[in-house]
Amino acid sequence: MNYRHAFHAGNFADVFKHAILLELLDALTAKDKPLCYVDTHAGRGTYRLDDAAALKTDEWRDGVGRLFGAGRIAPPLQRYVAAIRAANEGVDLCAYPGSPWLAAQALRPNDQLLLCDVQGDEAGALHALFRNDARVHIHQRDGYAALGALLPPPQKRGLVLIDPPFEAQDGEFTAIEAALAKAHARWPGGVYAVWYPIKSHRSIVPFHRRMAAGLFANVLVAELLVLPDDSRLRLNGCGILIANPPWQLDATLAGMLPALREVLAQSPHAAQQLRWLRRE
Repeated sequence: MNYRHAFHAGNFADVFKHAILLELLDALTAKDKPLCYVDTHAGRGTYRLDDAAALKTDEWRDGVGRLFGAGRIAPPLQRYVAAIRAANEGVDLCAYPGSPWLAAQALRPNDQLLLCDVQGDEAGALHALFRNDARVHIHQRDGYAALGALLPPPQKRGLVLIDPPFEAQDGEFTAIEAALAKAHARWPGGVYAVWYPIKSHRSIVPFHRRMAAGLFANVLVAELLVLPDDSRLRLNGCGILIANPPWQLDATLAGMLPALREVLAQSPHAAQQLRWLRRE
């Protein structure tokens, strides 16, 4: 409940997560039919990189800052960089857009966004940001619990992003699995993307094992390690698990992950991984 993403906005994990999010949304909008985007832990939508919180950690410098300092942007990352530049209106990097802003820009007039955040100030910031966007509906409530009420959406197709703070890692995985089971019962055809931190791979294995044996027929995992898995630093990498991924997303991510590793690596032992936990 005390987590504030402003301290971490634009870090390597955000770059990884948001580059993949944009590819997911682009794949889904390739079809004409409208869709619904659900964000269970939306945050405030945009973040300043020159405010006290961001300057205290400077995490963005080893994230989005590296891309803006690069002379050449690898083709798989150009879509993401263009979106970040649009959020800064073509000037120097001073703002970082969260997933709600990126999704709103990627989606179409007939699509819908359902944004959840339990914290009042974050929900208030979302209301201010999207006050003139009729597509956006904001819910100040627990995002996991909201899935039972919000799904299935009228559009019958779309994406749920689950991006929790992971203040208690093992407990968060338990909550995620329960939420996914509830969501599957109500909307089995939805696309579900779950971001998670990697401090040690040993802590991720049980989650992967249960998802491989779970309700979804197709489960894809992409991971990026910017430091060795045994580093004592707080965050060595992160991953995203995608249930019901769009067609050919695996091929898209196979080209993107090496580019992410190259620009975001903080160690010669940085690595990426893409694999199917289950495929039918």
